[in-house]
Amino acid sequence: MSSKNENKCQKCTAKCCSYVSQQIDTPRSIAAFDFLLWQLSHKEIQLYKDEDGWFLLINNRCTHIQDDGSCGIYEVRPQICRDHSNDYCEYDSPAEEGFELFFDGYESLDNYCRKRFKKWDKRFKKPKK
Repeated sequence: MSSKNENKCQKCTAKCCSYVSQQIDTPRSIAAFDFLLWQLSHKEIQLYKDEDGWFLLINNRCTHIQDDGSCGIYEVRPQICRDHSNDYCEYDSPAEEGFELFFDGYESLDNYCRKRFKKWDKRFKKPKK
């Protein structure tokens, strides 16, 4: 890492260490979106789609981040942290700028599903006997 990029980390508030993105299978069915609604019903969970696919966004700060934003286990940090490059990172531009779709919670995803699926509200209706 160049000194320019090291300085970038020293000015940052550890944005890259405040969440986890987990890629998921592309949701296609009502059932898949209904399951995502359940996930977004939990605190600090969001959902986005970008050029690489669909991701759960889990907003939960790393336990090793110190009050000054530095890593408390820097010398023994996990490999994924070692591999992270800050050549172009969220200090330069927010990740949200690359989102094609973003759902900040249950309500925003539910609204999307109502537009996408004509039978969205019928998923609760029980078949007549």
